Amino acid sequence: MPGADKLVEGYRRFREGYYKENKALLHDLAECGQSPKIALVSCCDSRVEPTIIMDCAPGDLFVIRNVANLVPPCEESDKYHGTSAALEFAVTGLGVESIIILGHTQCGGIKALMDAPEFSDSKTFISTWMKQLDNVKQEILQNEKYISPEHRYHACEKQGIEQSMDNLMTFPWVKERVDAGELRLHGWYYDLNSAELFALHPDEGEFIKIS
Repeated sequence: MPGADKLVEGYRRFREGYYKENKALLHDLAECGQSPKIALVSCCDSRVEPTIIMDCAPGDLFVIRNVANLVPPCEESDKYHGTSAALEFAVTGLGVESIIILGHTQCGGIKALMDAPEFSDSKTFISTWMKQLDNVKQEILQNEKYISPEHRYHACEKQGIEQSMDNLMTFPWVKERVDAGELRLHGWYYDLNSAELFALHPDEGEFIKIS
């Protein structure tokens, strides 16, 4: 079955099943608007579906997706800042209580960054976007404890989460609310193979499994 036809079939099942069973909830969301407490920055990877992983209902999560779940630093240049704009709306418009950066294993964006030749002059949208983590890449390549490509990928996936959390604090409307205790930042890491979820504990400097 072609992909689009599969979606049409799924929509029909939604109308006959989920929609009928949750009509009141969906109607309230349509009439009253959204008020999620969580903004979540996730990767575009089709295998990582936050609402399924966290068993959430419509309206629970304000999900922002991009390649490798990155948050860029606050910039004022006249460019297009989709992730920053979505975060601004989540924080200043919706008043979310938490922002979660959700990374994962086997991230294609991270692999593209780590596998790219050091002196390549190739420029793609992905390579330009991933340059945000060039400093992380160099640090990992120079660290002898990462003995295999897989070790380096995992290290970059996790350090990318940490850098994105640092970058969140460069936005004044994030920093003000964090400092006031009105907003909390979280770094989570999802293992595709085991379906286990890990949370960053800044004091320990490591990701610890959520049980």
